[in-house]
Amino acid sequence: MHSFLEIHPEVQQALAEGRPVVALESTIIAHGMPYPQNVQTALAVEAVVKEAGAVPATIAILEGRCHVGLTPAQIDYLGQASGVWKVSLSDMPYVLSKKLLGATTVAATMRIASMAGLKIFVTGGTGGVHRGAETTMDISADLTEMAHTSVAVISAGVKSILDIGLTLEYMETKGIPVVTVGQDEFPSFYSRQSSFRSPLRVDTPDEIAALLHTKWNLGLNGAVLVANPVPANQEVPAAEIESCIHQALESAKKQHIRGKALTPFLLRYISEHTKGESLQANIALIRHNAQLGAEIANAFANISKKEIV
Repeated sequence: MHSFLEIHPEVQQALAEGRPVVALESTIIAHGMPYPQNVQTALAVEAVVKEAGAVPATIAILEGRCHVGLTPAQIDYLGQASGVWKVSLSDMPYVLSKKLLGATTVAATMRIASMAGLKIFVTGGTGGVHRGAETTMDISADLTEMAHTSVAVISAGVKSILDIGLTLEYMETKGIPVVTVGQDEFPSFYSRQSSFRSPLRVDTPDEIAALLHTKWNLGLNGAVLVANPVPANQEVPAAEIESCIHQALESAKKQHIRGKALTPFLLRYISEHTKGESLQANIALIRHNAQLGAEIANAFANISKKEIV
């Protein structure tokens, strides 16, 4: 397993010393935003993690290795390169064996983070059950990975292009705790509201760290999804986004866009048709998640140190 890992020296040292490390995905760089906002956002998110006292570890696949921690030059290359694979679990063996350039989804990033010993992972929004999944069976591998891999996922909820109600039901079935920070309603990525009540609520990083520690010490494998609502002054109203999503889905249907090409298409469409408002919300929420993720990583590291003592 470790022959496929390339861990950045700073990340390796932090892990060896028991200091907090935060995993970050790379799909947002290659497929989630246009250049140069993608690279600027990735570097800004790393800076937020550092300022909060943790070590960032952006994850991607380069030259047949799973890189845990990227240099600024590697991030810039990933943000400008063409033909970058959007790598989920089913793609990993192919991309690694062919030594292709790959940006990792939530599922792949979680798996690689776990291989390297990381416990806290920050993303924008997770995948889930797609609208119309009762006929397409389109369910993100993010959910099945969360059922098995013991890494906390800090996000702004599941992407609003998905069927949020079915996604919450699926996670309950798989035994994945879903907690929302600071409010009773589950957020919907660009918006603080979704019309769905969150299964659980927590209010502080210390509470979340204690929940993670308890779950994994009980021998209950799998993730905890931490939903962190986008700041109120930077959200896009849910009604506005929902209208745009319906238009985007209709456009995708007419163009026969499906599978892993669907989510990038929908996010691009929404960004273009909200005049960049959704892109700004996306940038704001990932930075907001990074701050919380670093605080959780610090709290979790403190609990682990007390155990050792």
